[in-house]
Amino acid sequence: MAPLVLGIDSSTQSTKALLVDAETGQVLEERRASHPDGTEVDPRAWLRAVDEAAGPLLERADALAVGGQQHGMVLLDEAGEVVRPALLWNDTRSADAATTLIDEMGGPQASVEEIGSLMVASFTASKLRWVRDEEPENAQRAAQVLLPHDFVSLHLAESGTAPFTDRGDASGTGYYSTREEAWKPEFVEAALGKNLELPRLPSAPNEVMARTAATSASRGGAAIAAGTGDNMGAALGLSLGPGDVSVSIGTSGVCAMVSDARPGDASGTVTGFADATGRFLPMTTTINASRILEAGRALLGVSHDEMAELALASEPGANGVTLLPYFDGERTPNRPHARATLTGMSTSTTREDVARAYVEALLCSLADGITSLEERTGTAARRITLIGGGARSRAVQQLAPAIFGREVTIAPDGEFVALGAARQAAWALAGTEEPPAWEISGSRIVDAEPTPEVLEAYRELKERTEGWG
Repeated sequence: MAPLVLGIDSSTQSTKALLVDAETGQVLEERRASHPDGTEVDPRAWLRAVDEAAGPLLERADALAVGGQQHGMVLLDEAGEVVRPALLWNDTRSADAATTLIDEMGGPQASVEEIGSLMVASFTASKLRWVRDEEPENAQRAAQVLLPHDFVSLHLAESGTAPFTDRGDASGTGYYSTREEAWKPEFVEAALGKNLELPRLPSAPNEVMARTAATSASRGGAAIAAGTGDNMGAALGLSLGPGDVSVSIGTSGVCAMVSDARPGDASGTVTGFADATGRFLPMTTTINASRILEAGRALLGVSHDEMAELALASEPGANGVTLLPYFDGERTPNRPHARATLTGMSTSTTREDVARAYVEALLCSLADGITSLEERTGTAARRITLIGGGARSRAVQQLAPAIFGREVTIAPDGEFVALGAARQAAWALAGTEEPPAWEISGSRIVDAEPTPEVLEAYRELKERTEGWG
């Protein structure tokens, strides 16, 4: 009987757990549990969710791994108790702290040289600085800092296990060097004003880092792989190779390209993350993604399907209506205090035009992300794969190739972060040089006549509003 592996995705919104055949990648069972809303969350809610979603599957798994939302700050005290609610990646209160840390490091280029990316509000280090300045009593109490996936992995490990993480998720903290492939404890001290205990890093991406508690005398605990960040997990789940780009439309909008070279972009447009295989995962990330579609749906008082129908009933360019979709500030470009701008409306503007403008704005922001990856890496996108909840929209699927100006692969519905975590678990279980080769069936390729004028209008509005927030 083939071994079974458990892949867990502890995302912003929920925990998803997949029980998978380690040899074929076939998903045998899937469970989920929701998380609380907000950009500040008690991380113990994630533990309750993983117990609910993954608990009933644990005894059947020979190995497991956790993919989790990147950047979040989980502070623990000397006793391992939670110090304060976790600040998540999309909490922008640390924007000024990020700017200060960049200055203290010697400027944007120094930041990129040290950590591979320009520090932004999402990064864990900027949140540590915010705690130092705004909650000194919590800073004093803190003894450890973990990422969300570390916190969940530790919960699943047998008692007494020391915290552990991986290079992929670590590369989004602001205190890990992608150049040295090591922690920079002095950056933690600079951010928080004191040293903290940091999780163990694997010596190889397929290392077994821990085990679950034994379920019986005859059955030992399941192997636990290092886990990784959600974007790295998705790349692993999609079996992306160098030059492949995934475009994920979830709570955030993420364009990620697998690269053999360590990227560096002092402008901050492209973050130079590591991936879960030993390569790199340069990435552009927007705070506003599927919530753009949700905002349009709510404004027009329609369902998501009706929103798509309205958008497809309008013309390319929405008859002159253009949306800059920075509803909750933005990360790329770095405008944390910005708000959305809708322009070009007239008395003849229709609901269809407004719906179209919202969908086009989402895709234009992602098209900019793809272009930035190509420019910063010097590599043309070999293949673009669309994933995430927002990718289920019929309007998104039909308009994406027109706005991107090239064909797009629509991935089948699936939990690719959890699948990537399962693939990492199977890799650790097998101990092979490369991850197991799993086939993904059900993808389809879509194409359309390019509409470059839509992207031009969007970019003109983005440039015109640059000083607004």
